[in-house]
Amino acid sequence: MSYIKELHRYPVKSLLGERLASTPVGDNGFPGDRAWALRHNGATLTGKKFPALMSASAAFDEPPSSDRSSAPATITLPNGEACSTGDQKINTWLGDYLDHPAELWPLVDPADLEFYRRKASAAATPEAVDAELRAVFSRLPDEPLPDLATFPAELFEYDSPPGTYFDAFPLLIMSTNALATLAKNASNNFDQRRFRPNIVLDGLEGDFPENAFVGQHWSFGEVELAIEMPCPRCIMTTHPFANVPKDPSIMRALVQNNDGNLGVYARVITGGVINEGDTLQRLTS
Repeated sequence: MSYIKELHRYPVKSLLGERLASTPVGDNGFPGDRAWALRHNGATLTGKKFPALMSASAAFDEPPSSDRSSAPATITLPNGEACSTGDQKINTWLGDYLDHPAELWPLVDPADLEFYRRKASAAATPEAVDAELRAVFSRLPDEPLPDLATFPAELFEYDSPPGTYFDAFPLLIMSTNALATLAKNASNNFDQRRFRPNIVLDGLEGDFPENAFVGQHWSFGEVELAIEMPCPRCIMTTHPFANVPKDPSIMRALVQNNDGNLGVYARVITGGVINEGDTLQRLTS
């Protein structure tokens, strides 16, 4: 029997989050997931370029609601220092931690397209763009880059889908099988926290069973999800955080074993409440 083993929400983008026993699910996934983000000069700061973010954690003071996803939360640094998202010193405090200017932002109205618009360099040559993509996705010169055409078209214009701080889609699903397969085929530390899943599945068969979900609709308890695409992984998965060491070979193993992907992205067709232990059912083939 395949079922939901774990549920996770990440109140602040790129920070460690919190495990949930149950959560509502709406059009934008779990209320409060990536409800806050650090920004500077109109761009979002993430663990890709600021690995220190990955060692900090965030938790909501009270459960967020669908109409107030950017609810007050507490951010905790690796040394145990904590600060509320509403504290007047939060930006200075975070900037000192990162050694880089940073402003903590809640979600902004999706109609404010300029806020979300990607800041592209006018001087970027094709060679520079290729080099940047290889750095972001941690790909060697002889390794293929992800097929960018599979991403939502809006991501070529905006840092994230307007009204969200998601990389692509509201939910990221991963199986215990995939993690076990990678751990078996490489001597790397495939700690689940590297990959920031929202939903972890167990009881499936195969090495990367979630790959076969793409293009299908599945019920997760009373929630219906459309599985949109595999999740191409990036350099963020190789960074050190907490007690997890830096390991550049993470991406080599992902490329060699699963085309650089791990997990699948999903969007919500029918919302509801989702629980750890809920069973899965394929609705379309």
